[in-house]
Amino acid sequence: MSAFSEEQVLSVHHWTDRLFTFTTTRDQALRFNNGHFTMIGLRINDKPLLRAYSIASANYEDHLEFLSIKVDAGPLTSRLQHIKVGDTIIVGRKPTGTLVTDYLLPGKRLYMFSTGTGLAPFMSIVRDPETYEKYEQLILVHGVRQVDELAYHDVLAEHLPRHEFLGDMVSSQMFYYPTVTRERYRTMGRIPTLIESGKLFADLSLPDLDPAHDRAMICGSPGMLRDLKHILEDKGFTEGNTSTPGDFVIERAFAEK
Repeated sequence: MSAFSEEQVLSVHHWTDRLFTFTTTRDQALRFNNGHFTMIGLRINDKPLLRAYSIASANYEDHLEFLSIKVDAGPLTSRLQHIKVGDTIIVGRKPTGTLVTDYLLPGKRLYMFSTGTGLAPFMSIVRDPETYEKYEQLILVHGVRQVDELAYHDVLAEHLPRHEFLGDMVSSQMFYYPTVTRERYRTMGRIPTLIESGKLFADLSLPDLDPAHDRAMICGSPGMLRDLKHILEDKGFTEGNTSTPGDFVIERAFAEK
């Protein structure tokens, strides 16, 4: 069996001139955990051009969903940004990654810290009913530079709380906390700064991070990964991985290509 399947593009949504989401068909044999990424790409001159992308759709859905930035000089994204419904995408058959709740020790609250397209894996996790069974509270923090880069804002703030099956759990257990760094917005500042100043917790009426109760997942820019790792370790958190569960996990496979 080939390491890749060929899937058809079902929809394309451009959030901004730098950010877009697309959905594709899904091979019925594909299995993944919510939070996983896989290799996707295009065939260029009969050769696959691939990059790692988190799967934004939940693993029970019959389609796949991906969130991508547009980089005019990027080998893949310069081409991927022009895809249309009906085009063919190559999708890897072996999803993997560290942003899986099984790689965390049991806890009371799950923090998901993301910047930019690092939001994608958490879109699958917050649409997973099992996440709400494992944790009393879910806190999804998404940092961007400009307001229009808050992809999925309306999905998270309005649609999911009214979801036919997930709505009650989302409304009672999930906090969505968007923040912007370069434009005026109701919440402004880098995620590490909001944690260290205590503003994040004051705004949500939650206690400060505590390894006895809190678990964290981190996905986004290299700077945020580095800063949050230091902050969490200073507070006594231990990093987990695919072989040893811990208090927090980081996805290092990509950093906003």
